Amino acid sequence: MNNSLQTMYIEMVEKALDRYVSTQRCNNDHVLEAMRYSVLGGGKRIRALLVLNFNRILGGAANDAMEFAAAIEMMHAYSLIHDDLPCMDDDDLRRGKPSCHVAFGEAVALLAGDALQTLAFETLARNTSLEPAQVLQAVRELAAAAGSRGMVGGQTVDIEGTAQTVEQLTGMCMMKTGALIKCAVRLGCLSVGADEASMAQADIYADAIGLAFQIRDDILDVIGSTEELGKPVGSDAEQQKATFATVLGTERAQSLAEKLTRTALDALKQLNVAEDDPLYEMTVELCSRKK
Repeated sequence: MNNSLQTMYIEMVEKALDRYVSTQRCNNDHVLEAMRYSVLGGGKRIRALLVLNFNRILGGAANDAMEFAAAIEMMHAYSLIHDDLPCMDDDDLRRGKPSCHVAFGEAVALLAGDALQTLAFETLARNTSLEPAQVLQAVRELAAAAGSRGMVGGQTVDIEGTAQTVEQLTGMCMMKTGALIKCAVRLGCLSVGADEASMAQADIYADAIGLAFQIRDDILDVIGSTEELGKPVGSDAEQQKATFATVLGTERAQSLAEKLTRTALDALKQLNVAEDDPLYEMTVELCSRKK
């Protein structure tokens, strides 16, 4: 994803995140420092890129969707902080550096995650380029993706360990990982007031690529390295978690990810996205990424 357009989008998102986080005030400077550490600490910005690319392919202007792109990254950063906590996945490394709770302590990390979640909704509400109804719908979409029907629901299934079959894993991942990816795609569509036909194809794309993304994550936890991924590998096996890689094996799991990616690419073609478009190329790369 070294395309110049994608690089420009990432730079725009980084500046927006820096600007919005800098507006915050808190009696505890450590919380603000932890917020910056987590949300500005690198990452592929895939969700923000999905917002901005769907805005673009449907004829929008990036500035109209920038609050949406920044908000989705804040929500993602909050979820990573909480996922890494000892009471959840208990991971000490994130993006090649100590997890937020390792660097700042559990209490500060918990509060930083809470603050980023609320800042995400404040950021959505800052959008004055679009109609109020569009912004209100964006708030609803993000809330649904983050709540019991989305990330929280998926994480609940994950920590209970009740997803053991491919069907059960699919349901869990569509909530835990897929919901926020789908939200990103839908926010991009909302930013241009997309029609129902376009939104339907965007939903097909999002469901497929969200699941393919998680399957590739499961595979990398088996075949990847800590140096490449910037986070611990083999943790699923250590915790005896069922994943697509353990249930299907890495080869069959990769085959499923590739099938889902083809479905996503077909949806892009229905939206008149060419094969040399940055979004098309990004979608292909997500299925073969090394980190």
